[in-house]
Amino acid sequence: MRSAYKFRLYPTKDQIKKLGDTLETCRQLYNDALAAKKEAWEDDRYNLTYYEMAHQLSANRKKNQALGAVYAHVLQDVLRRVDKAFQNFFRRVKNGEKPGYPRFKGRGWYKSFTYPDAGIGYKIEGSKLILSGIGAIRIFKHREIEGKIKTCTIKRDSTGAWYAIFSVDTGEEPPRVEPRTAVGVDVGLKHAVTLSTGETFSYPRYLVQMEKKLAAAQRRLSRKIKGSKNWIKQKLKVARIHRKIRNLRDEFLHQISKKIVDKADLIVFENLNIKGMVKNHNLAKHIMDHSWGRLIQYTTYKAARVGKSVELVDSRYTSQRCSGCGIIVPKTLKDRVHECPRCGLRLDRDLNAALNILTLGLRGRACGDTG
Repeated sequence: MRSAYKFRLYPTKDQIKKLGDTLETCRQLYNDALAAKKEAWEDDRYNLTYYEMAHQLSANRKKNQALGAVYAHVLQDVLRRVDKAFQNFFRRVKNGEKPGYPRFKGRGWYKSFTYPDAGIGYKIEGSKLILSGIGAIRIFKHREIEGKIKTCTIKRDSTGAWYAIFSVDTGEEPPRVEPRTAVGVDVGLKHAVTLSTGETFSYPRYLVQMEKKLAAAQRRLSRKIKGSKNWIKQKLKVARIHRKIRNLRDEFLHQISKKIVDKADLIVFENLNIKGMVKNHNLAKHIMDHSWGRLIQYTTYKAARVGKSVELVDSRYTSQRCSGCGIIVPKTLKDRVHECPRCGLRLDRDLNAALNILTLGLRGRACGDTG
């Protein structure tokens, strides 16, 4: 199993310059490699391989001072990124998906570089992360890393803050637990989460709370001359507000996903078409703020760590169907209570949906339809 640990870095001014220079060198190499692959394919229908690009890189590092200043394995990882981007492009073309041709990276669009070999080019000593070619950077390691470190990625966010992200091998997956308890999970806007047990969790709506502050900051940004010092300062203020909202949301999702995993051995969610749902412009902002997809993602990997299971079921009619007798009871979004004319069942519509989701999950497992 793989896990990731993310820690904040506190580089000095000199180290910030070195990190920025490394990032810019990697961006330029990415664009050069992308251009070379594009030209080789368009001119000769030839797929330039990673090994050919790496061989050329070795020669270029002797001539180019900027390339020579960056640790070689970091540059090799950039070439692997380009090669992987093309592999994914051709895979999507072959599968009939929307391909999305690899793009050149403009300034500000290349945000990370990676030391790909465990312990080579970097190491942690106490409160310092030592990076080859950059130096010993202060790191806030708020928890111990469990497992074997495989890679170290250095990333800069939109506010200019730097982070170290360690990809860690935590060993083999634990054996799957035979489900003895199960819970259905309905996600919504009134309650972020409603469980089939009747328990609900409400989302604090951090974006709505900070909407006025964010709008005021964005208005001030729009009045600045683009590219000026004041524009850059105001852009950072906007980015910091977004980061605060994102951090609060992630903390909430981590806490809720942990509680859900603790509730049962089998957790059942709806397989929602979130991309389609956000086309409703009246609800799009709130749907994106609640981050249902990320909640399912967090719950899935937390469950896998302890051998539990997460399954997705068809979302059609889970709110309309009566969890008591199974007939369809039409409702609009304004109807918050489920009332069945056949069996007389009356309960909150979200709880009714959660019970239907649980039933679908158990039925699918009994029939062998789900993993």
